[in-house]
Amino acid sequence: MSNKPFFKYDCFKRCFDFLFALAILILLLPLLFFVYFLVVSRLGYPALFRQQRPGYRGRPFWLLKFRTMTNSCDPSGALLPDAQRITPFGRWLRSTSIDELPELFNILRGEMSFIGPRPLLMQYLPLYSAEQARRHDVKPGFSGWAQINGRNALSWEEKFRLDVWYVDHQSFWLDLRIFLLTIWKVIRREGISAEGEVTMAPFIGSPVSR
Repeated sequence: MSNKPFFKYDCFKRCFDFLFALAILILLLPLLFFVYFLVVSRLGYPALFRQQRPGYRGRPFWLLKFRTMTNSCDPSGALLPDAQRITPFGRWLRSTSIDELPELFNILRGEMSFIGPRPLLMQYLPLYSAEQARRHDVKPGFSGWAQINGRNALSWEEKFRLDVWYVDHQSFWLDLRIFLLTIWKVIRREGISAEGEVTMAPFIGSPVSR
């Protein structure tokens, strides 16, 4: 009996995700094409960044984003650090979250939801504690509880604690609150990165929670 309300909401959430993602894609199609050609003209092909990420129950899927970095390498052929590869145009895409718009296709395909823990990297899966791994008990999201409570300015432990809290408390009203606060955070461009960092430092595990 306790699973029925969640099951009903899960079905409603999937229907809402599909219809809303479809509506936004149709509405923003001109913008998506415009940004696509801007990325190609400034960063070259491919315009989309495609990377495998863990989804529901850790099952992998291909996440889509607009590219924000060049493919510049050092003399040995290794990619330069993120801080040297990101361009002013790429920073702008990230600060406005426009680079995330291709994830609407992931939502449309049922790999993501509008609201849920952000999909991270496949190599982090074996590093999670049992509690942290519960963040994969729901679909990853375009935005989530951690995103409106600090985003990349949070420590990994804080972020995972907020993700798991969301898993245990998800509801229509919580999702609506996160959605509206996400719009506010994007407008204010808060929590885009930790101070002094272009991207968040890699997760190497939490010794206290292992």
